[in-house]
Amino acid sequence: MKAVVIEQFVSNFEDLKPRDAPLPSSKKSSDIQIKVTHASLTHVDMLYAQGLHQNNKRHVKPPFVLGTEFAGIVISSPSNKFAPGDRVFGGGLGSYAESICVDEGIVRRVPGLWSNAEACAVGVSGAVSYGSLISVARLKRGETVLVLGASGGLGVMAIQIAKAVGAKVIALVGDKEKSRIMKELGADEAVSYRQRNWEEEVRALTDDGEGVHVVYDAIGAIESALKCLRYRGRIVIVGFAARGGKMEEVRANRILLKSAMVHGYRYGEDGRRDPRRTEEVWSGFLNLVEAGGIRPIIFQGNYMGLESIPRAFGDLKMHKVWGRAVLRINEDVEATKEAARL
Repeated sequence: MKAVVIEQFVSNFEDLKPRDAPLPSSKKSSDIQIKVTHASLTHVDMLYAQGLHQNNKRHVKPPFVLGTEFAGIVISSPSNKFAPGDRVFGGGLGSYAESICVDEGIVRRVPGLWSNAEACAVGVSGAVSYGSLISVARLKRGETVLVLGASGGLGVMAIQIAKAVGAKVIALVGDKEKSRIMKELGADEAVSYRQRNWEEEVRALTDDGEGVHVVYDAIGAIESALKCLRYRGRIVIVGFAARGGKMEEVRANRILLKSAMVHGYRYGEDGRRDPRRTEEVWSGFLNLVEAGGIRPIIFQGNYMGLESIPRAFGDLKMHKVWGRAVLRINEDVEATKEAARL
């Protein structure tokens, strides 16, 4: 099969080229074989390729196949949970390849109203955002939430989930076009991080001017989040996409002065330590999907084939992408399976 294999970390994305690689093999009795039709293009993948992610110091070391989220068609399954030909999506290292082998516990069926591309665009972002806002931050109807990194794959899910529970949403974005898109998606207000003292504008947009109840931080901006937060507010950290692998140093007295709750949400580790929590998160999120409250947002870049990864990463780096960029790998396989069902 073809795959993007990281033999050594790269400094130039143009060095990411597909090559022949062995088919992935099962390591556990619960592993499932999947033909990849689509893969997400994320900031995490960019950091992994460069060796700048915190996981590169631990378990994501060369050689490895790049890519962390996918949708595809089941080839073989160890149980009757899935059957060959089922459309599935999930997360797992090695998605920038024609095939992937992962534990069937991290795979979900593609909802009937979604294509594989749409399911891939949502990926685990829906579950991460639901777990962050609902399970951790306990966001309630009538509260105001600030979404940092609103136009990204995580952010567009957070906006929709927050609106579904009746919260007011302020989206932090980079330009007027993304502001327009986020408002169309449901955000009540949008603020540009390019303007000076944008935190003051966020506070001014809250009903009493005291600040937001919850900050959803997918970019790594805790100091700014604290400025936007009201007394006894809550911050939930889900990522550091904007920091290029360099972690923020936070002045702890700011947390004390606001009596703030700052909570990290590590979705993957939560699932490893307590699978029941992950199942509860997925159940809650998929209930919103079935109710029609969630819309997949695919960036309209034509990323066809593994060869287009450098161009896609360039677009991500230049902040051109909104929603989720999706790589199309074996898209014709999905069409064939759909035709066989009709």
